[in-house]
Amino acid sequence: MSEAVATHAVGGSGIDWRNLIWVALTFVVLIVAIVADNRWALNFLHVMCGVLWTGIDLFMGFVAGPIIRTLPFEARRAIVIRLLPKTLFLMPTLSVVTGTAGWFHAKQLGFLDLPWPQYGWVLAALVIVAILTVQGIGVLLPANLMTYLEMRKPAPDLPRIGRLMRRYFYATSFQGVLQVAIIVVMAKFVTGL
Repeated sequence: MSEAVATHAVGGSGIDWRNLIWVALTFVVLIVAIVADNRWALNFLHVMCGVLWTGIDLFMGFVAGPIIRTLPFEARRAIVIRLLPKTLFLMPTLSVVTGTAGWFHAKQLGFLDLPWPQYGWVLAALVIVAILTVQGIGVLLPANLMTYLEMRKPAPDLPRIGRLMRRYFYATSFQGVLQVAIIVVMAKFVTGL
């Protein structure tokens, strides 16, 4: 069965809900790493998901996004209709796994028990990751979904898409700043508090 037929068969929305299997599998791996209290596995999940989350965010926000905005509407539409259904599953999963694995790994390493001012770095990491996750799931995800659904209409509401994209642009710019900030904080963790 072709991908187009498969996506149509699972609801006609173009969103392949079978991707939830991969999301569930990822969370099972995370839970196993937490329950096993495996330092290597938690570090691997935290770093790998964090690198993917940060890399994709920065690439989409500062490379692909500006290019896509300059394309004619039909080209943008074709890209959005194919790209957004993938990111709807990928980005929330990466953000939740990064933060959760990071929390449990920090607990393993004793970072949650550090005295002040070293604990300030831990607090900075917690605040930044919380903002990134809430903004990603609460602002970017709904904006992406609404844009995607609007773009799929035979006659999309272009002013609405413009408003959604402006909100998305400001949110991704802020996300980019916070992604760089979390890299600075993580570099401090690695080199010693």
